[in-house]
Amino acid sequence: MDKQQIQLCGDELYQAMVDRVAVRPLTERFSDITLGDAYNISLRVLERRIESGEKVIGKKIGLTSKAVQNMLKVGQPDFGYLTDKMAYSQGEEVQISDRLMQPKAEGEIAFILKKDLLGPGLTAADVLAATDCVLPCFEVVDSRIENWEIKIQDTVADNASCGVFVLGDRAVNPRKVDLATCGMVVEKNGSIISTGAGAAALGSPVTCVTWLANTLGQFGIPLKAGEVILSGSLVPLEPVQAGDFMSVSVGGIGSASVRFI
Repeated sequence: MDKQQIQLCGDELYQAMVDRVAVRPLTERFSDITLGDAYNISLRVLERRIESGEKVIGKKIGLTSKAVQNMLKVGQPDFGYLTDKMAYSQGEEVQISDRLMQPKAEGEIAFILKKDLLGPGLTAADVLAATDCVLPCFEVVDSRIENWEIKIQDTVADNASCGVFVLGDRAVNPRKVDLATCGMVVEKNGSIISTGAGAAALGSPVTCVTWLANTLGQFGIPLKAGEVILSGSLVPLEPVQAGDFMSVSVGGIGSASVRFI
């Protein structure tokens, strides 16, 4: 793809988000679209969001669990950017009915960094040393692509299908919990709908953050102190709509809940 096509696709996806009108998959229209093209498109979307007044506060890792990879028929992780407009705190109602189009919620573990991380060559020990705390969280993904008919280039271009996220209110030292074996239980409207464990995300959420730091480091992009890093879902995606109430509990860390309106 040339620079003009990349910019036009980024503008199209940004406008699709604003207007809440999904577009045809990019992979149907551009047979030559590469993963590199897709990331450049996502940077154009981010540029438009920043121009509108949003600030980058972190990054997200997607497609880390086999359950989500199988559901979306993709085979490797991806990443996107988090902005202040996406962030909600425990107890806040999350307005999705007039903001998102095809929302699906997933339980995750969020990392808050206290030091910069710049790969490549970083290890899990480096990530733990740079992490201030971990929290339970919900990420509510959304797709600006019609009917979630995505290939990895589509979701990457669409900022890794990020919608909004909700952080729990209990922060835990990551060195005091086994992030590979900790269990997760997700409830929706009072019923348990899924369970998972830290190992569902590339063996451990720490591995996911290490992957991201090393991947971005190849391009000179750091994970920065103070940033929120969403490490990837430990459970299958769950469609949500206004009126739903969900909670997630992570062994040794705590819980988070959210009501959608």
